[in-house]
Amino acid sequence: MSELFERFRAHLYHDERTGLWLDTSRIRFADGFWEAMEPRLSAAYEAMAALEAGAIANPDENRRVGHYWLRAPELAPEPALRDVITTTLEALLSFTDAVHAARIRPERASRFRDVLVVGIGGSALGPELVAAALTTPADRMRVWFFDNTDPDGFDRTLDAIGDALPATLTVVISKSGGTKETRNGMLEIDAAYRRLGLDLAKHAVAVTGEGSELDRYAASRGFLARFPMWDWVGGRTSELSAVGLLPAALQGLDVRAMLRGARWMDEATRSKETRKNPAALLAAAWYSATGGQGKKDMVLLPYKDRLELFSRYAQQLVMESLGKRLDRKGREVHQGISVYGNKGSTDQHAYVQQLRDGVNNFFVTFIEVLLDRAPERPSLEVEPGVTSGDYLSGFLQGTRRALWESGRESITITLEKLDAEALGALIALYERAVGFYAELLDINAYHQPGVEAGKKAAQAVITLEEKVVRALGDKAGTALSIEEAARAAGTDDLETVFFILRHLSANPGRGIQRVRDENAVLGWRFVAGK
Repeated sequence: MSELFERFRAHLYHDERTGLWLDTSRIRFADGFWEAMEPRLSAAYEAMAALEAGAIANPDENRRVGHYWLRAPELAPEPALRDVITTTLEALLSFTDAVHAARIRPERASRFRDVLVVGIGGSALGPELVAAALTTPADRMRVWFFDNTDPDGFDRTLDAIGDALPATLTVVISKSGGTKETRNGMLEIDAAYRRLGLDLAKHAVAVTGEGSELDRYAASRGFLARFPMWDWVGGRTSELSAVGLLPAALQGLDVRAMLRGARWMDEATRSKETRKNPAALLAAAWYSATGGQGKKDMVLLPYKDRLELFSRYAQQLVMESLGKRLDRKGREVHQGISVYGNKGSTDQHAYVQQLRDGVNNFFVTFIEVLLDRAPERPSLEVEPGVTSGDYLSGFLQGTRRALWESGRESITITLEKLDAEALGALIALYERAVGFYAELLDINAYHQPGVEAGKKAAQAVITLEEKVVRALGDKAGTALSIEEAARAAGTDDLETVFFILRHLSANPGRGIQRVRDENAVLGWRFVAGK
């Protein structure tokens, strides 16, 4: 046997129950790497066990992290938590059954046929991945998403829904209930229903924290149902809570199978024997490839169209969890792994040229699915004895080999087939790998101060916009320079004032016009209509 095959055999992990294979043989582990890492990995196993037992994981918010309990309620540290997990699942499945059976129906249509999910970040990325990965012609309902605060994006989605809007159930997802993008999306769909003489409340469900702004709004308006988001489930690990399970169940997917696959993977990743723990192996491979300092990017290449959105999902999971300025001891470390990707073999025609011959600042994770297509659809031979799926597999293997020969590292994850169990297992694998990797670096994977800083900065811009509009309104009909507008608004932030006025003047109906003046700062003045 060749030396390379021996290496492959030595680094290949396989779990029959989940149907997952993990190959880290194309990572160039340094001599003595595994011996040196074992004390850190042992500490990570203990930390993960403490996490699952209910230890405080986020001291900034005095919050536990319990997404693992979602697929194993018996592990929750208190009976009340076990009960609420179980009863929530049963309640959302009961609600789904009532919708499918038309016992719960819209105002003027005979039944709900479409679902619109309104959310952002972890409240949309997981549901979008699952909806795309598991859709079939047998879906009970079509699923749409408002996952941004882009007005044109709202319009495009509403245009696509078209005449089906009266038969569309809206699921609004926001833990805090105050997320502005989600709030805006809810107001947009509310207006769309009202244009048809319909009431949002008779077509809407909320998934949110108990007592949140959204929870109170949904209760006061009389939404069809409300389901909880708990403070011990972070947005990026919420797919297997009501956040992801409700849209998936409404679509007609087997959510119990997703939970089962995740549970199986959790059990595998609790092993304290590194060679038998796929998440530990994956985290260690990331550590080796990045030097434990994020020196290389993670490129995700799933060779399956259904997994095209996996890179977007994993991007938030990895980058929001690991992108940290400080470690747990308060030392400045600036950790993280940048994640990007799309799908193979499409991207062999996009950026594999650079991956092979350009700057070596990445490692690739190939993801393949052995079952090419549904068994009832035999594969066409595009050449004698060769199918399109054979080519897809060949392109993956060829790219993997070419990268290795060019000194580029890669990991390969293989699934026997892509079904609800396999997808649940894949999600659980990455959740645990991120947790392990954070432990290896001594950073907290479960808080995100940078995200909150961005939200606060955005709100400051909106507050300034209100002052600028008021200032121009007070001088209606007078064209003001950026400096004059800023002074009238009581700020010296000329750049932000320019951004605000340029945006407002580009949109009809906002009451601000842009007037060319070469003598003014940046060559423009702005005037509010009388």
